[in-house]
Amino acid sequence: RYQKFRYPSFGFTYIGYNLADARFADVRIRRAFNLAIDKQAILNGVLFGLGAVATGPYPKESWAYDPSIAPPAPDAAAARRLLAEAGWEDRDGDGWLDKAGRPFSFTLLTNQGNEVRRQAAELIQRQLRDVGVDVKIRIIEWSTFVHEFIEKRQFDAVLLAWGLGRDPDLYDLFHSSKTRPGEYNFIGYANPAVDALLIEGRRTFDREARARIYHQVHR
Repeated sequence: RYQKFRYPSFGFTYIGYNLADARFADVRIRRAFNLAIDKQAILNGVLFGLGAVATGPYPKESWAYDPSIAPPAPDAAAARRLLAEAGWEDRDGDGWLDKAGRPFSFTLLTNQGNEVRRQAAELIQRQLRDVGVDVKIRIIEWSTFVHEFIEKRQFDAVLLAWGLGRDPDLYDLFHSSKTRPGEYNFIGYANPAVDALLIEGRRTFDREARARIYHQVHR
């Protein structure tokens, strides 16, 4: 005899783009992918609706979450416009975007043994194909994945998840000082405004004041 409970995991699943790659360093590319990928379809198809579309690095159950932020609706046409602004267009009519004679193709890595991530990667692959981006999926054993790809920054993009602590301090994940090898900010995210907010949040003890700080981080 047993009881079954459903409860939200305190974390988020994400695509981590290697920001040392000039393609992903262009914010228009990341915004285009955000519009091209239908997150609700992934939730419905992979998690049977048991989840929520993330709008930032805090789950809805966190007091740092800003409820005023709404996720953008999927919009493939808008995604294509942003990609075109960044110079990626189908110049040879083969259905794939290209720039300077190079097709937009990248490999999305995830770890072996996680069926949810494998299925999500396949949906992402299909959705980005619809806007002319070729995504190759590679699934790698965990130890090799971490030591040979993550730690050495040998990846285009990864599909992973973070489980969060109850305190909303995300310094280790997103502060620019944490981009060194062996640190958690292995995607190379660096934003001076976020750096300052994360430090301010660590030095503030009043919860309401901290919530205002982390709402800015969320935005």
